[in-house]
Amino acid sequence: MSVFRDTGPQAALLPDGKRLHLHHGPIDLIIEATGSAEDVAAAYLQARRAFETVLETLVSELSILRTPADAIVQAPAGPVARRMLRAVSPHAKVFVTPMAAVAGAVADHILSELRRGRILRRAYVNNGGDIALFLDKGESFTVGVAASEGGLGKVTVHNGDPIRGIATSGWRGRSHSLGVADAVTVLAECAAAADAAATLIANAVDLPGAPAIRRVPARALASESDLGDRLVTVEVGPLNRDEKAAALDRGAQVAQDMRRRGLIVAAHLCLQGETQTIEHVDPAGSSLRGPRAKRLVHA
Repeated sequence: MSVFRDTGPQAALLPDGKRLHLHHGPIDLIIEATGSAEDVAAAYLQARRAFETVLETLVSELSILRTPADAIVQAPAGPVARRMLRAVSPHAKVFVTPMAAVAGAVADHILSELRRGRILRRAYVNNGGDIALFLDKGESFTVGVAASEGGLGKVTVHNGDPIRGIATSGWRGRSHSLGVADAVTVLAECAAAADAAATLIANAVDLPGAPAIRRVPARALASESDLGDRLVTVEVGPLNRDEKAAALDRGAQVAQDMRRRGLIVAAHLCLQGETQTIEHVDPAGSSLRGPRAKRLVHA
């Protein structure tokens, strides 16, 4: 494994020699591109160089990025920060800050820099499960998602699909959630849009006042959280079928509205083995496959 820098941003080829690992603070990217050896090598170098300033630039604008979208008066200057604000702006009627799209926006930015001037067949940037995609003609990408009864389904995205971003959110994830969803996976036109939508749909999968749910103020877990004193979920006890259905219905309504507005392509919601799928009918034939899983995007 070759490491370019010992401190600050870290870059290394993984042992398979095909994937690039970029790491700096909370950002952890796995990147893979296919094409000629020359284009892939140059693309990886471009991604590495673009990555060097990502975290530093984001930190310099945190005061803006932690502000609710409807209260931002000065647009951020950094390329990732601008992507974050664009992704959350359509949702500004509810509480949301640009931080809801940070992982997806980083993935989108690095993918854009990776591809700049290069001829690639396929490429992805995976930022902790939030994925930005490039697919040339005839190419596809498959990712696993939670399916019914604890099984694992698969989403396959084809070149002809209107999907270039996949993101997952939930109370068990690395970010705090206001809801109780184990996982909400969203497919959208870019990773930042998918990230913002997954965050808000997961927040909406909820059972206010249910005794099986334990919440604490976000600030108690992270003093500088953009969620402030809003209650975030830290434990969800067993729920009965009616409770799970009610919580999923809340999230499904939000997802349906986002789809009608053209903000997402599809969404898959999972709570304690129960699922709901918000589908988009597309001729490309992408599908969700797995144990008793519904199709997510299908012909």
